[in-house]
Amino acid sequence: MATETRHSVYQSPLTGRYASKDMTYNFSEQKKFSTWRYLWLLLAEVQKELGLNITEEQLQEMRGNLNNIDYQLAAEEERKRRHDVMAHVHTFCALCPNASAIIHLGATSCYVTDNADLIVMRDGLDILKLKVARCIKRLSEFADQYKALPTLGFTHFQPAQLTTVGKRACLWINDLLIDLQNLTRVRDDLRFRGVKGATGTQASFFALFNGDHDKVEELDKRVTEKAGFTKCFIVTGQTYTRKVDLEVLSVLGSLGASIHKICTDLRLLANQKELEEPFEADQIGSSAMPYKRNPMRSERCCGLARHLMSLVANAQHTVAVQWLERSLDDSANRRISLAESFLTADSLLNTLHNISEGIVVYPKVIQHHIDEELPFLASENIIMAMVKDGGADRQECHQQILILSREAAAQVKQHGKSNDMVERILNTPYFAPIHDKLKELLEPTTFIGRAPEQVDKFLKEEVEHHLEPYKGQLDHNVILNV
Repeated sequence: MATETRHSVYQSPLTGRYASKDMTYNFSEQKKFSTWRYLWLLLAEVQKELGLNITEEQLQEMRGNLNNIDYQLAAEEERKRRHDVMAHVHTFCALCPNASAIIHLGATSCYVTDNADLIVMRDGLDILKLKVARCIKRLSEFADQYKALPTLGFTHFQPAQLTTVGKRACLWINDLLIDLQNLTRVRDDLRFRGVKGATGTQASFFALFNGDHDKVEELDKRVTEKAGFTKCFIVTGQTYTRKVDLEVLSVLGSLGASIHKICTDLRLLANQKELEEPFEADQIGSSAMPYKRNPMRSERCCGLARHLMSLVANAQHTVAVQWLERSLDDSANRRISLAESFLTADSLLNTLHNISEGIVVYPKVIQHHIDEELPFLASENIIMAMVKDGGADRQECHQQILILSREAAAQVKQHGKSNDMVERILNTPYFAPIHDKLKELLEPTTFIGRAPEQVDKFLKEEVEHHLEPYKGQLDHNVILNV
């Protein structure tokens, strides 16, 4: 094999192409192992505060080496010991010879692994919450700009009553607001595993403090607070319950479903040539068809969202097979599933943010599609006008409209021509009483109901409230790697 470079080994597309530097660092080895060392330091600090024979010099030695990680030595230790935590205990001890006797004192491996995972997930949720808020802000500006622009509504992907471009965007925003609330809730509900020992009974710490229940509880409380959590679990097995992972991944999977729906809508509308996602001057849509402007960002989102949604089932299976106080078959799985869930969610939000900064609207195409369908949609208005102003019989008028609409539909469906229903009405003497009012009856803005007012109310009463915590952090542009 050729000399090994980063191009000769597999790299995750999530880290190499899609995810942000913030999120890739959050799941990096440096973040993970420095957090382990930080947790060992917190444990030793509180043990000293509660009377164990630990010196300030030992603590200072640990503090000075939190980020000084010898990865080669750690790898050698793990090959020898087949235990990642003990490999890093020995690696840390090599740098802290004076503190080696008290590093990991009374702890089990899950003291560092599980508590570090909770810290990483907490920090990851903070990254995602802000990114969701930024997407909401961009789409809200888009919704406000186009709140009164009529467009065909679709049910079953068939033409329905008119809505507006901005009102439709509010449907997307509404889903993202639910996601923002869910991310906030699950982040605020996170509890620290705390200081619980090998099977969660705190037996080792009970022995260290000579059977003093109060000191063991105080140890758990103080380490939890130092790590930035307000609560820890009162009961655990060796691990915190994997239901926590399932709760978090369920929220991320729900976010993935929201983005999939938004980007599917954009793809459908791009096919209709009503909207387009941003398209750079040198971008190529197709290697064979130069004219194409494929919605590649939206397609990317749909593809990544499917992967994210599938990881929820993975977390469900992990919860289900945690035997008794714990089973190690979760370990290798969680190394992949937790990181990939957050990295995928981050990648989705980066891309959606980029899309929302430059959605292109084509009002004339939208108007053309309205013109093709509105004569059908306006049938009831025409009937009411005929009855009110022309003295027509409602049932007879309904029959006349039915005949003309079928003839116009045949022109469209059987002959591939434009909808000529308006011309047929104008050429039918029966409808003479409303000929001079037909243009008014077919004015699109009279078919959008309260859509503009709904947008105003929604943005003011819902969106502004939820974006308030992120004030001053929302003016940020995203440049995609690819």
